[in-house]
Amino acid sequence: MLPYAAYLRVYEPLTAFAPRDQEAWTGYAESRDRPRRAHALEVEHGESVRRLMYVPPMPAPEQESANAYLRRLGDTLYVCPWQSRLRSWLAFTTFRGSMSIKLADRFVPQTVAERTADAFDRFKRYEHSLRTHIRTNTWHVPTSWFVPFDSAERWLVLGADQGETTEPTAQTTTAPPRNMLYVTSMAQARRRVARALVVIRRHVGQVTTLGEVEEVGRWLEEFHPHSLVELDYGGLVHLMDDETLQNDQSVAEVATALGGLDNGQEELAFAMYQRVIVRWRSVQALQFAN
Repeated sequence: MLPYAAYLRVYEPLTAFAPRDQEAWTGYAESRDRPRRAHALEVEHGESVRRLMYVPPMPAPEQESANAYLRRLGDTLYVCPWQSRLRSWLAFTTFRGSMSIKLADRFVPQTVAERTADAFDRFKRYEHSLRTHIRTNTWHVPTSWFVPFDSAERWLVLGADQGETTEPTAQTTTAPPRNMLYVTSMAQARRRVARALVVIRRHVGQVTTLGEVEEVGRWLEEFHPHSLVELDYGGLVHLMDDETLQNDQSVAEVATALGGLDNGQEELAFAMYQRVIVRWRSVQALQFAN
């Protein structure tokens, strides 16, 4: 896991889990030793770095993580398991498939890669689902990730006495001193994605954005209908100063672009979409900065 990444997460209500898992997550929520929200990303990142610093490196942990992100809304506990092992397997598979074997072996020895692949294959024989509760994207937020949310659901914290401190849709544990979140209900997220798909198909057609929004929609359909959906800018906030974060209205701009398309205001739609693209292109360019 890289430090400059954003996350799209789904928190399912406790009742969505099997009875055995419900008991485990209830105990976990009551534990004083679990990572708190303020430091959870730091803990996740630290675990990943330590695995990669092993000699030879360890692409995936030997056991699945017992940690999760938690939210409470009223009396309901919502759980987003880290699934560090499964996410690492999937990421490593993508990594190995993105380059030649000779080049990939320079990062992870072939014997380690084969051992990792064998472990993943054994897992898939017994587990029919490779569904993950967390999606990760490095160096920028994909445009399609803004679609499930509304600008009123933004929660921005810049520091002790700065920024917007209005609570998001669901109560959260202590947040990091600097963070940008959007939280919404699964019902709202699915409704917005469905509406966006209708608009894009009607006015634009088969474009890359359509496929990306469709993928987000399919992923959301895999979860309990009473879940919560969260967009977390994660480590990307460290690439943006306070003024940039305050002025970031990507969710509102994407919504305005879609509304403009649907109302025949093509110039407005194009202008709003371009603002989002240019903003995140400048952030993504930092990947190659000295």
